[in-house]
Amino acid sequence: MQERTLGKSGLRVSSIGFGCMGLSFGYGPATERQSAIRLIQAAVEQGVTLFDTAEAYADNEEVVGEALEPMRDQVVIATKFGFRDGDPKKGLDSRPERIRAVAEQSLKRLRTDRIDLFYQHRPDPNVPIEDVAGTVQDLIREGKVKHFGLSEAGVQTIRRAHAVQPVAALQSEYSLWWREPEDAILPLLEELGVGFVPFSPLGKGFLTGGINAATQFDASDFRNTVPRFSPEAREANQKLVSLVQVIAKQKGVTPAQIALAWLLAQRPWIVPIPGTSKLHRLQENLGAANVELAPAELSEIVELLAEAPVQGERYAPASQKMVDR
Repeated sequence: MQERTLGKSGLRVSSIGFGCMGLSFGYGPATERQSAIRLIQAAVEQGVTLFDTAEAYADNEEVVGEALEPMRDQVVIATKFGFRDGDPKKGLDSRPERIRAVAEQSLKRLRTDRIDLFYQHRPDPNVPIEDVAGTVQDLIREGKVKHFGLSEAGVQTIRRAHAVQPVAALQSEYSLWWREPEDAILPLLEELGVGFVPFSPLGKGFLTGGINAATQFDASDFRNTVPRFSPEAREANQKLVSLVQVIAKQKGVTPAQIALAWLLAQRPWIVPIPGTSKLHRLQENLGAANVELAPAELSEIVELLAEAPVQGERYAPASQKMVDR
């Protein structure tokens, strides 16, 4: 597995990380604990060094902590703070005292003495970002945190935070079907030397080609609330998937590998974090690191994407309000 450095932070990680959320939260019933632990450990064996979790993902920190404890010094663990009582449904809370409390709790759940990358999960309009950055800076000085990150933050928030404590990485959605970061975010990250960790790099599963208008999600799957996953939107968005499938067939790889390889080709400091609960999908995703797209192929992909504008918002209204734009 190749490695990349997240911006100017000096934080070296595998070129593809592992988003652990779906093992415990968001996509229906949780994966059986020992199966989840074995999958995370299999990812380490295959060269993955960046593992992403959060206080808000049910018991995910505990699962990640148990899985990675035996090889803690080989990996980078990223987690997040920012919701009241760790529950997204209760709203935002990035008060300094809350950040400190989450750090202590996360250290225990993760079975570690330091958090390698500590993200603010969503910007909190009630707490100045300077106070957030300053609190994380104190945690860094105390050795409890190594690097500071932001998630779904806008240009001004990133600038203001970075002026207090250098931001190592921004985590936000970016993929073939959500390219908004290209307008203002990517140029800013380049300017400041901030790495980019795209979540949902496979469009929450849609870009793999395994979801269509007839797909039935589990009742607890959050995609049931996402406008982009309404049956009508899924049907309309099949054109995009079909185009990706054509490109993948020409290249002799899978649609998921095209989607990930495209992201890797955008900037050398981009590290996507696809998630899965299946070993064969993990291996497929990691195989994308070996897929090279020539400039002509990248241009062709962009031209084809223009033929298939994506339908539907990526968040339900309540979640959209938490995104800083």
